[in-house]
Amino acid sequence: MADRAEPVTAWRVHELGDPADVLRLERVSPPAPGPGQLGIEVTACALNFADALLCRGTYQDKPPLPFTPGLEVCGVVSAVGRGAAEQAPADDLLGRRVIALPALPHGGLAERAVAAVTDVFTIPDTMDDITAAALPVTYQTGWFGLYHRAALAPGETVLVHAGAGGVGSAAIQLARARGARVIATAGGADKVARCLELGAERAIDYRSEDFVEATKAFTDGRGADVIYDSVGGDTFDGSRRCVAFEGRIVVVGFAGGRIAEAPTNHLLVKNYSVVGLHWGLYRTRRTDLVRACHEELVRLHQEGAIAPLIGEVRPLAEAAAALTDLAGRATVGKVVLVP
Repeated sequence: MADRAEPVTAWRVHELGDPADVLRLERVSPPAPGPGQLGIEVTACALNFADALLCRGTYQDKPPLPFTPGLEVCGVVSAVGRGAAEQAPADDLLGRRVIALPALPHGGLAERAVAAVTDVFTIPDTMDDITAAALPVTYQTGWFGLYHRAALAPGETVLVHAGAGGVGSAAIQLARARGARVIATAGGADKVARCLELGAERAIDYRSEDFVEATKAFTDGRGADVIYDSVGGDTFDGSRRCVAFEGRIVVVGFAGGRIAEAPTNHLLVKNYSVVGLHWGLYRTRRTDLVRACHEELVRLHQEGAIAPLIGEVRPLAEAAAALTDLAGRATVGKVVLVP
């Protein structure tokens, strides 16, 4: 497939701030893949809370201005950068439909993106573009957090915070696929019901119920073996009170805004572990593990064990509004944008 040279549409951030204030929809020259990169013609881009943090400049990755957010896409390989074919059979990928994790500053909120060849994965024809775009970030995060870092075992109990969101909904399904029992928290009756539909045995509305006491009651006072926390703050503080002996709290993020502290004396007294997860580091340090993760996720999807919860599909032109809704917790599951 020949690389297109005409201008493309892209959302770009020229100064840091809230997404609604700083995102600008522009016509720009298509990004050319650099050494070891592939050009991707985007067919769908899934949003993540990290995209809002990128706009605000509070994410761990800080791309140079101006940049285009968008951390996961489905698309078609349209160009091969120098040296890419030496890292993978990149020439064979030309014209193929793939999942890609774009390389900032040329993210996925655009008609064109670029990605390192190691961040590009083939997908079966049975997986549609919307599903594919919503698969990599939250499900790979869940796979590494639950399976690799926490070593989740069949029969254990997992407490998943914010279970109706993209990160939480993936974690519920992955925990169930491993044979675990799942408790989930969510805000509001509709989100609680969605957690139950995803496979949680107990769903707790944190707005009206104390998740600490509810978790203890569900586990006959023992607590949860693994707690998957993407919220932080007060939620993390509560999690310390309901984690089981030799349990593991997996720190995934801080969507609640406050970064909590883990007092080491409390870890010692209760014999539990706080496990950090920065999934992005595996993309450069353990590419073999990332590829094995992707292959297992595809298998689990084909078996019907996991399926991304798609809350909305919106046009690319609504990216700023959609990201504002996501950051304000006004969405359920994944929001996917299409050009």
